[in-house]
Amino acid sequence: MSSFRKHRPDAPAGFFEAEAAGLRWLAAAAADGGALVVEVLDIGPGFLELQRLRAARPTAEAAEAFGRALAITHAAGAPAFGSPPDGWTGDGWIGRQRQAMRSTTSWGEFYAEQRVRPFVRLARDGGNLAADGAALVDRLCDRIAAGEFDDDRPPARLHGDLWAGNLVYTADGVVLIDPAAHGGHGQTDLAMLELFGCPGLDRIRAGYAEAAALPADWPERTPLHQLHPVAVHAVSHGPGYGRELIRLAKGYC
Repeated sequence: MSSFRKHRPDAPAGFFEAEAAGLRWLAAAAADGGALVVEVLDIGPGFLELQRLRAARPTAEAAEAFGRALAITHAAGAPAFGSPPDGWTGDGWIGRQRQAMRSTTSWGEFYAEQRVRPFVRLARDGGNLAADGAALVDRLCDRIAAGEFDDDRPPARLHGDLWAGNLVYTADGVVLIDPAAHGGHGQTDLAMLELFGCPGLDRIRAGYAEAAALPADWPERTPLHQLHPVAVHAVSHGPGYGRELIRLAKGYC
């Protein structure tokens, strides 16, 4: 098996260990039909060695099969909203930005306090989000934390950073890479795919919605689940994402 080694000499302590734990946690669901996950081969100070993947042409069949498999991965569950993957304790990262992973009893409290608010504050303090816009998102976070948007779905086993660059179409099907895995709401993974686009997205959505038995009105909550990735990008990619974050929040005000 050929391999690929990710190097980051300046990686903070636990950076690659958290990623490896997330990959293994997601891969554990593959035995029951969950999404395929790149194999961890080795790990050490400043590096993570992974199975090398051979990309293939995306197909509608592979996309729909991935949507169904992702629903199975999510259904494998997590101990709590915000819980880290098995084999890891403490914070994690999304890209190079640190984020909390603390077990929480409700999705709304977890999502508002650990995923949206911290990045809103960083974006505001960095000048990429206007103060009045930050206040608007903060008020929406109050409603999210209070449980206004909670449902009865249990914590899902999330990839957590599921944009098109973190899934690879191969001859064996779609394979997941580079997670920010944690316990959350399954729709969050779908919302991030929709935010940045993905080959076969319509078929992924259809396969997932059927396998996960999503309610008919589930697309109405997609912007809510996009608050986190947009806030993350507002910190690192400029005020354009800050304006997009305000636009998303206004849809619920």
